Amino acid sequence: MGSVNYELLVSELIKPLATHPEDIVVTTVSEKEDAITLKVSVHPDDLGRIIGRKGRVANAIRTIAYTAAIRDKKHLDIDFLSEKEEN
Repeated sequence: MGSVNYELLVSELIKPLATHPEDIVVTTVSEKEDAITLKVSVHPDDLGRIIGRKGRVANAIRTIAYTAAIRDKKHLDIDFLSEKEEN
């Protein structure tokens, strides 16, 4: 079984939720033997849609991605930011 491209996985989970899918950028901040940290940058108008009420949508995205990471015996951390917060 091949390794999962976590950037692509998270990006594909988020695209249907965004009104500006062209502004979605998922990057790997750090990758260690047993841990991966991803940074998700979205258009400021989409941040609320991606996070959802009380973080429910973000938690659902994390749950799906974590499940894939568990199969590779890795811990996955995902940070959601708007383009404004990046600068």
